[in-house]
Amino acid sequence: MEEVGCHTVDEAATTVIAQAQALGESEPWSRASFIDDIVALQRRRQLDASGAVQVFDRSPVCTHALATYLGWPVSAALSEELERVTSERVYQQRVLFVRNLGFVQPSAARRISFQDSLAFEKIHEESYRLFGYELVDIPAGDLAHRVALVRSLAGA
Repeated sequence: MEEVGCHTVDEAATTVIAQAQALGESEPWSRASFIDDIVALQRRRQLDASGAVQVFDRSPVCTHALATYLGWPVSAALSEELERVTSERVYQQRVLFVRNLGFVQPSAARRISFQDSLAFEKIHEESYRLFGYELVDIPAGDLAHRVALVRSLAGA
């Protein structure tokens, strides 16, 4: 998206996982501070973002979905960040909801089955609707088609 003037803000959870794993922690999602670490990095990245158009690869609403999926309670830090992004209207109300491709590519950070990924996708939908966002589906398809659709929706 950079080539069309959109600044992309990277996903925070993968970074938090990679940093913890580099320090020898194999499953950082199993510790209570995991969600708060993601929230802190998301907030820093959001506040540091620049450019007229910004595309966020995940938001605190996604972190809400992650906490729900993992069975963690919504922490004070996550609750406060959700309140901040809502009251400050940080994100557009229309959210590009990128659908699954029909498979999951496992990685050190992503150890989820395809069936579990479908449940996680549903929780994401529910979280975004809970916080009043309108979902704009980006359906499964080849990468070029999906990129073209995102560009057209972003006004690029």
